[in-house]
Amino acid sequence: MAIKITGTGSYIPNTIEKNEDFYNHQFLNADGSSINSPNEIIVEKFRAITGIQERRYIEEDLLNSDIAFFAAQKAIDDAKIDKESIDYIIVAHNYGDVKYNAEQSDTVPSMASRVKHLLQIKNPKCVGYDLLFGCPGWIEGVIQAKAFIASGIAKRCLVIGSETLSRVIDKHDRDSMIYSDGSGAVIIEETDEEGGILAHDSATYALDEAHFIYFGETNNTEITDKRKYIKMYGRKIYEFALSNVPKALKACLDKSGVSITDVKKILIHQANEKMDEAIIKRFYKLHNMEMPEGIMPMTINRLGNSSVATVPTLLDMILKGQVKNQEIKKGDIIMFASVGAGMNINAIVYKY
Repeated sequence: MAIKITGTGSYIPNTIEKNEDFYNHQFLNADGSSINSPNEIIVEKFRAITGIQERRYIEEDLLNSDIAFFAAQKAIDDAKIDKESIDYIIVAHNYGDVKYNAEQSDTVPSMASRVKHLLQIKNPKCVGYDLLFGCPGWIEGVIQAKAFIASGIAKRCLVIGSETLSRVIDKHDRDSMIYSDGSGAVIIEETDEEGGILAHDSATYALDEAHFIYFGETNNTEITDKRKYIKMYGRKIYEFALSNVPKALKACLDKSGVSITDVKKILIHQANEKMDEAIIKRFYKLHNMEMPEGIMPMTINRLGNSSVATVPTLLDMILKGQVKNQEIKKGDIIMFASVGAGMNINAIVYKY
């Protein structure tokens, strides 16, 4: 018996925001002062560091709960299950539903209740709740679903990672170019097959690191409204991630008993291409190995950083043959990993 992912689904928005679309933005420093570089140079430096060339934004009439529902329905269809048999709906997000140009997010009722409503699930014993765990939220949701099933509390869970960061970005902040929208979902259940979740590991670093990613006011000091936007201390996050994520990956792999030479893919949160590559290189260096070619599939160059959605959308796209030169075959050992606000880190070793 194994606890496995039996269905996947994702929603990638249609609206493409290219790097050139930021040429007309007024980027400012955190203190409101001007940046002494033309936007073309700012944007090119950004691309060189992050690898992002374009990102996706949802349409003005959609909400985060809508795209979470789209991904969920696809995962249910892919798993070929009765939606009424789902015991838990776990929705990982950060900002709930934020209407276009709204000043406030909406989290009552919960995203999970909204998704259950949109799915038209009648069973009251299908319990829905939200998970706030920063970018690692979807992976943590998978870990919680596994615990529910292993304990006998549940037989089948729907885990969704969905976010619309385009609704909470400060257009005067260079970091706004990082963020995007998207949604990914999986069905998790006990099966007669072997494999599934072999090991997992999670951690929260909050002594000095809790506020590396936070909600803050615009960089434009001439704007007097008190609307808040996603903000971060990029250099601190980079250093934190490089120091801690490789060790977390190793701890999780050691716990699984799997050899690193058997790992076929590492699906890491698509946060920053250079940072992710450095993390995986350090992970392999801990095993006195070079990072294998093709081990780390990436979609950030065209999809940007959609927070909790990056890993499940990447998984679904690979399984559906939508990522060039990447595939996951039956029996493959893969790893999931993420780092984000909190500061939280987690990882899973999984056998397909």
